Amino acid sequence: MLPAARHQSIVDAVQRERVVRVSDLAQQLGVSPMTVRRDIEILEESGRVERIHGGAKLPGDASTHEPGFELKSTQLTAEKRAIALEAATLVHEGMAVALSAGTTTWALAKELVNGPRITVVTNSIRIADLFHHGSTSGAARQASTVILTGGERTPSDALVGPIATAALKQLNLDLLFLGVHGMDAEAGFTTPNLLEAETDRAFVAAARKVVVLADHTKWGTQGISTIVDLDEADEVISDSGLSGDAQRILRDRVSRLRLV
Repeated sequence: MLPAARHQSIVDAVQRERVVRVSDLAQQLGVSPMTVRRDIEILEESGRVERIHGGAKLPGDASTHEPGFELKSTQLTAEKRAIALEAATLVHEGMAVALSAGTTTWALAKELVNGPRITVVTNSIRIADLFHHGSTSGAARQASTVILTGGERTPSDALVGPIATAALKQLNLDLLFLGVHGMDAEAGFTTPNLLEAETDRAFVAAARKVVVLADHTKWGTQGISTIVDLDEADEVISDSGLSGDAQRILRDRVSRLRLV
């Protein structure tokens, strides 16, 4: 297929699907992912598509902006710690507990590092390092086992992609604490990263109980990719800044809403 025909096929797919993955396009067009990435770069220069992590989307569509970990870790620290303290009460000795990547789950990890002996599964290098280095006693640090998925690193320090997803499919987890970019009545729990959404869905599928940790500013924010619908979470832990409408919707859709 000539480059011009490939470019038109990519534009047609983006207009039809709104968001497309490099891997899917490569398979459909019979070319390498590298070729598709180069095509997307060319199409972005002409304004016909917008490049995103792992794919392309319609220009101007839902958010793909992914703030870095360092910036997010300085925002709403009091709310995140209060959410973390509440979440920590759900963790008991011997559990297999998953922590997705994010600054609120990182705040929870800081509360759990000297807590009960558990097995921690995470796709966050920072969370894994915290359990390795952050304990105040060597005995406590050795007590909890940490399993770190492999994968490709995102700006928010998540390990994502097929390697991470394949690792999670082999596990059975008692409890998942899921950090999200946004939550919305229609879009559900979202992320600006297509590959992170897939990895988070694998976390959800592996867990018996799903608890979303999200401060009030996440309500009404939409990342480009939905992780799961609101009703697929067992609990949401947020803060008292959450609006009345948001509280009503979440109480209707999830088993329990906790406000701190």
